[in-house]
Amino acid sequence: MEQQSIRICIADRYYPLKVAVNDEEKIRAAARIINEKVDQYKSRYVSRDNQDALSMAILQFVIRLIEAEQKEESKQIVEELQNLDTLLDEYIKVNIT
Repeated sequence: MEQQSIRICIADRYYPLKVAVNDEEKIRAAARIINEKVDQYKSRYVSRDNQDALSMAILQFVIRLIEAEQKEESKQIVEELQNLDTLLDEYIKVNIT
């Protein structure tokens, strides 16, 4: 996997990163989204600093991540229950009827 060096800015700080070439666009998009959210919090809470805005942005993103993970877990549980139901139906057809 080919790597390249890039430099991204998050909340007015620059970070050098070594990333896979095919991940660069994704990483830059993530940094752009983070910066937009930080800017929203900075404009809402003018007396706060970048650290506060960054913390609130991260909190919001992690809440969304947890919600997405919970939805995915629910989907997996439903799929497993449906598979179990199918197996039980097949067992009943073969052994009871």
